[in-house]
Amino acid sequence: MEIKALQVGALGTNCYLLCDEATKVCAVVDPGADANRVAAAVAQTGCTPCAIFLTHGHDDHTGGVADLQALWPEVPTYLNHRDIYPDDPRAQQLFPLLSGDIRDYDEGDSLSVGSLTVSVMATPGHSEGSVTLRCGDALFCGDTLFAGSCGRTDFQGGDMEKMMASLKRLSALEGDLQVLPGHMDFSSLDRERRVNPYLLHAMRGTI
Repeated sequence: MEIKALQVGALGTNCYLLCDEATKVCAVVDPGADANRVAAAVAQTGCTPCAIFLTHGHDDHTGGVADLQALWPEVPTYLNHRDIYPDDPRAQQLFPLLSGDIRDYDEGDSLSVGSLTVSVMATPGHSEGSVTLRCGDALFCGDTLFAGSCGRTDFQGGDMEKMMASLKRLSALEGDLQVLPGHMDFSSLDRERRVNPYLLHAMRGTI
């Protein structure tokens, strides 16, 4: 397993390439913008794209999807259905509707990236449909868990109580896992259990 990261878009979204070196395929996580640069990065790995995984439906994480679909028409995109608002034009300003091969995934699902297994955890709070993806010792947390912080809960579908429950679930995972957030610096779960005030509050049940 090899993971490459690049920052995309005006908000510096962390887009990740999850590569299975054994089978030379990869998944793209949260291509929020700059589709041509993302595609070039995939080409540099020598891997064939097999999936696009979205941790949630906000436009700064989904903005490059349409252009990548045009480049890779046979590659499916995965997004939790709770972040799709087909009948709410106001919500669509933040959660743009995606077309093409959009597939639902949810708590307990497992997906393959070559010989790698990606497990899905539902971690609502930042949005109703936020998920965290685990592959080996890597956690793709989207905007749920940040280094030293957590995602906002004041957007549509956000909920601080659900965020605290999601953070508590993440804190209970065993091992010193890599924390690969949707923005800003990378971290480790052990470090966040020591210093992240939101994670500490969630662990103690004080919010």
